[in-house]
Amino acid sequence: MNNGDLEGGGDGGFHAKGGRKYSPVGAHDRAVLEMSSIDPGSSSDSHSSVRKIKVGTQGKMDSDGSEGSVPENRGANGPHRENKLELFGFDSLVNILGLKSMTGEQIPAPSSPRDREDVSITSGRPKPSDVKLGTMMGVFVPCLQSILGIIYYIRFSWIIGMGGIGESLLLVSLCGMCTFLTGISLSAIATNGAMKGGGPYYLIGRALGPEVGVSIGLCFFLGNAVAGALYVLGAVETFLKALPSAGIFTETTTKVNGTVSEPIQSISTHDLQIYGIVVTIILCLIVFGGVKIINRVAPAFLIPVLFSVFCIFVGVFLAKKDDPESGVTGLSLESFKNNWSSDYQNTNDAGIPDAEGNAHWNFNALVGLFFPAVTGIMAGSNRSASLKDTQRSIPIGTLAATLTTTVLYLVSVFLFGAVATRDKLLTDRLLTATIAWPFPAIVHIGIILSTLGAALQSLTGAPRLLAAIANDEILPVLNYFRVADGGEPYVATLFTAFVCMGCVIIGNLDLITPTVTMFFLLCYTGVNSSCFLLDLLDAPSWRPRWKFHHWSLSLLGASLCIVIMFLISWSFTVVSLALASLIYYYVSIKGKAGDWGDGIKSAYFQLALRSLRSLGANQVHPKNWYPIPLVFCRPWGKLPENVPCHPKLADFANCMKKKGRGMSIFVNILDGDYHERAEDAKAACKQLETYINYKNCEGVAEIVVAPNMGEGFRGIVQTMGLGNLKPNIVVMRYPEIWRRENLKEIPARFVGIINDCIVANKAVVIVKGLDEWPNEYQRQYGTIDLYWIVRDGGLMLLLSQLLLTKDSFESCKIQVFCIAEEDSDAEGLKADVKKFLYDLRMQAEVIVITIKSWDVQPEGGSQQDESLEAFTAAQQRVSGYLAEIKETAKKEGTPLMADGKPVVVNEQQAEKFLYTTLKLNSTILRYSRMAAVVLVSLPPPPVNHPAYCYMEYMDLLVENVPRLLMVRGYRRDVVTLFT
Repeated sequence: MNNGDLEGGGDGGFHAKGGRKYSPVGAHDRAVLEMSSIDPGSSSDSHSSVRKIKVGTQGKMDSDGSEGSVPENRGANGPHRENKLELFGFDSLVNILGLKSMTGEQIPAPSSPRDREDVSITSGRPKPSDVKLGTMMGVFVPCLQSILGIIYYIRFSWIIGMGGIGESLLLVSLCGMCTFLTGISLSAIATNGAMKGGGPYYLIGRALGPEVGVSIGLCFFLGNAVAGALYVLGAVETFLKALPSAGIFTETTTKVNGTVSEPIQSISTHDLQIYGIVVTIILCLIVFGGVKIINRVAPAFLIPVLFSVFCIFVGVFLAKKDDPESGVTGLSLESFKNNWSSDYQNTNDAGIPDAEGNAHWNFNALVGLFFPAVTGIMAGSNRSASLKDTQRSIPIGTLAATLTTTVLYLVSVFLFGAVATRDKLLTDRLLTATIAWPFPAIVHIGIILSTLGAALQSLTGAPRLLAAIANDEILPVLNYFRVADGGEPYVATLFTAFVCMGCVIIGNLDLITPTVTMFFLLCYTGVNSSCFLLDLLDAPSWRPRWKFHHWSLSLLGASLCIVIMFLISWSFTVVSLALASLIYYYVSIKGKAGDWGDGIKSAYFQLALRSLRSLGANQVHPKNWYPIPLVFCRPWGKLPENVPCHPKLADFANCMKKKGRGMSIFVNILDGDYHERAEDAKAACKQLETYINYKNCEGVAEIVVAPNMGEGFRGIVQTMGLGNLKPNIVVMRYPEIWRRENLKEIPARFVGIINDCIVANKAVVIVKGLDEWPNEYQRQYGTIDLYWIVRDGGLMLLLSQLLLTKDSFESCKIQVFCIAEEDSDAEGLKADVKKFLYDLRMQAEVIVITIKSWDVQPEGGSQQDESLEAFTAAQQRVSGYLAEIKETAKKEGTPLMADGKPVVVNEQQAEKFLYTTLKLNSTILRYSRMAAVVLVSLPPPPVNHPAYCYMEYMDLLVENVPRLLMVRGYRRDVVTLFT
């Protein structure tokens, strides 16, 4: 059946062969594809049709009313077939997920959608999928092949000779415990949900956050790339040891314990470099062929390895005892006793004992050399996409491989320590081949194939790890390594090959292994730390199927990893941690990390809850008081529709924080019905969040839908916040445009907001001249003038100090103007204010102005003339407004009404208020015309006074003042004199 059979239908529906009719998708339908009718005479071939449609696709619903179709019901979700669950208002799980157990239809249930992947639902016969792997071939075999490698064959016997049987047992136990505990943590995390590509990077990133995940993931990538070079060098060294004639350069003769012994051939570094580069290129060509080829040859690599181990154990029991010069004594109690203690010596670069060698060995160095022999436990988790049951296979396969190899190493310590003399253990790097039965070539072949297989796995896994990091689009610099779903990471493979060849050029196996060890230990630390954090937080989503875990075991595993890192080399540890820290810092600055629901966010959430509970409901002490401004973005509704907030409000909100500490809440109110405007509120909230992030302001966005602005604001001031983390200051801009735009509703709204704040005990800061408010790069000079008229708990003084902490105002000085009623009170008031400011640790000049001085005409009189002109105009408007409402009340025979409320008009009181604001405005113009910003106490709206009159008072107060903050505190102190 062709796709055109389904896609070519008309408006009435999609018609398939066999009479099956597919209805179009409605705009609100959750079901993607549904069957409207089935013709009894339809052939069975129609059941084999497969139709795949993305969820979310919308189309117009238009029934064609064709004959024989089942009548459709129309509901809230559009036309659909008869549904017994119609009461719930949504399509049932049967329609959405296609659950076989509910309907009996052969409709496969879709897998869980991954991030940024389109969800698709398939009806009909399921699409053939790739063959899935079980626990044995999917996890156990890859882990066993990665763990059992080059170190066991060509370094393990040497480690026993240098450290002795006793310390070798301690070494194996220490490293085995580290990987076993890591395996337990890995099992817990891997069974807590579906896994995507990326292996440990995915697990750590989703547990500790994108920054930690990327930093450890990149280090783990380097570890895998360097491990590939380690395996390549091991294969080449084995090959040259088996066939010395293949060497290009001359081999050297060494000394043992300072005396000349029989010539011991060592491999030239140049031979390792040349052959290593050639082998790396060949392996990369195989990797370019695809992962399927690698998976097919994996068993061919593993079988010789297992057979060679079997031959080694047989050779140990059949070792000859009649040739003491060879150093192979067979299983001997005397050899066991002689090799029990350690014998650390100096060696040359090839590892041969030499009294004049530059390499000194101890237990810490042996840990760094041996630890790569226990790595590889992540091989199963890296194949999670190819497993039938990840939550069963990963724990069983990983831990089984770890225990198997650890037991193998422990048994080998006893056997190797009893089968040869110490000199033989130290000089014969391929003792496993020497004692193997029936001939050494079997071990040589096994070593080469195992190391090449492990190198192939490293060169296959490392590029995919890098591609997985790049596909998350966290670091733009890694976009070159991105690949499409199902594609091969060719660019990442080339980069991995260059890293691998660079390590091969070093040519020294013992120098490379500590580097690999550090990167793997760093990754294991991340896995253990992730499980520790998730276990300790115990969030509702933390429900791993693997139950044998505890936070103490994960903490022990992480601590053990860190201890081993410092045991190996503190310098390598510092370098690796510094590298991870640099990557973390780079990602936190340049990265585009999203919210992955990681454990760090969960820890922040629980810490916030505990802190909130610890604060209690009592008032915060003034020493711990922080401004939490509630920024009212669009109270007057005169901004372009695509602008969520005045561009300078965020700049002003930042000025209310000391060194950026604090939180701002940006709110806006949409008029209308909530059910109708819920989607508009979500879009507006997202737009406002974008604005806040663009302005680098620490704050949150909230959009409220209410019938009108007044009801919406009253709901906000009553309910916004939790406990003591409620907003305590309402910030909004002054409505300078209300008379120019003839917005008659503004006065009532303005007065209502101020009254609501007073009732809710919220401080108020109203900004006039917001368009000219400076940003962080515009430095201001002059003074910050405070007209301190009423007691406000010290809020005005605190705001002036916060302004001084900003770069734009740090060059300004503070002047405090106090109003005295009589001249006799001036000196005493000035002294009291100076003492008060001194105790508050504030430097400011105090200026006392008496009310009588208001009537004194200054020289020139320009400020007084400007204020008088505005006063006269305001006086006329107020008189006209009062006359109008009186005339209206007289005609209608009702009491005086303004804005739908009864008012009491006292013309003499209105005249007095106008005169007071006139004198205060003229005083501000006289002393503070050149000030950087002026702060003045905000007078409360008089009770039962028309809002229009109060608006006229405020207009006269701010007249000709370019930048003014009107501040009203609330019933508590925000500053204190005491330490």
